[in-house]
Amino acid sequence: MTTAAPQPQFRAETDDRGRFVRQASRFRDRVTADGSSGFPAEPGRYHLYVSLACPWAHRTIIVRRLKRLEDVVSMSVVDPVRDERGWAFRPGRGHGPDPVNGFRFLAEAYAATDPTFEGRITVPVLWDRVTGRIVNNESADVIRMLNAEFPGGHDALDLYPAPLRDEIDAINDIVYENVNNGVYRAGFAASQEAYEEAFDALFATLDLLEDRLGGQRWLAGDAFTAADVRLFTTLLRFDPVYVCHFRCNLRRIADSPALSGFLRDVYALPGVAGTVDMDHIKRHYYLTHERLNPLRIVPKGPLLDLDRPAGREHLGPTPPLP
Repeated sequence: MTTAAPQPQFRAETDDRGRFVRQASRFRDRVTADGSSGFPAEPGRYHLYVSLACPWAHRTIIVRRLKRLEDVVSMSVVDPVRDERGWAFRPGRGHGPDPVNGFRFLAEAYAATDPTFEGRITVPVLWDRVTGRIVNNESADVIRMLNAEFPGGHDALDLYPAPLRDEIDAINDIVYENVNNGVYRAGFAASQEAYEEAFDALFATLDLLEDRLGGQRWLAGDAFTAADVRLFTTLLRFDPVYVCHFRCNLRRIADSPALSGFLRDVYALPGVAGTVDMDHIKRHYYLTHERLNPLRIVPKGPLLDLDRPAGREHLGPTPPLP
């Protein structure tokens, strides 16, 4: 009797050394304030398709909330439990039918935009009602558009200020590679070598961030920026998901005073806590990745204590939020 060799969670995104290599975002058009891109930033024209579970989509949800763009860019939420058909629009707590196009699955938005698309269906998706197509499905692009291009938002908050852009970009590069995507590189690794490579880079980078945030409130110094949002959505999921599910278990965020304080500091900003749905987060990961969790048992813990005061006000200013 022979036993079939185990397969990686995403075979098409796994190289010959067992490393997870994330697919590139397919749609990269831009919405601009002046309309020069062909996609003018008109209130009510664009719609965000998101998952509350996904850290990449969560970035856009937070920026939309902080910039007070709820009445400018509409949003709908997919079911956190994804099967072989991809993200779905189903009735349920915190998610529901697609109010814009009546799609049953997000794959229909991809097919409407590019019928030849054969990659993995991902969130977030920024949809244009006028042209009936996806404008962009890259979270880094979407948060910059939400920050700078749309009218009627909270202009006092600039998450990508010109004087700090080089520093923000440098931080984002290392945090993306080793932390945001690093947890996935560890979790979806299909060889011991690939797992240890990702694991070691992840915790070496977390050590650097612990040192950095031990002496300043935000990643770029005194200014709260998009870099902080991008790190927050990964740290939020680390202890309840990545420690166990992705085997990132050298230590928890709770064991790192600066990182755990930073996590609570961002969570306490007005509007952020309301974007967090731990039930969606845990059910998505533990019920969707059948090769990592074949019995689909969802852990009850851990206790996160996110409401405990961060005590970091002495390290820098609080961002200008209403």
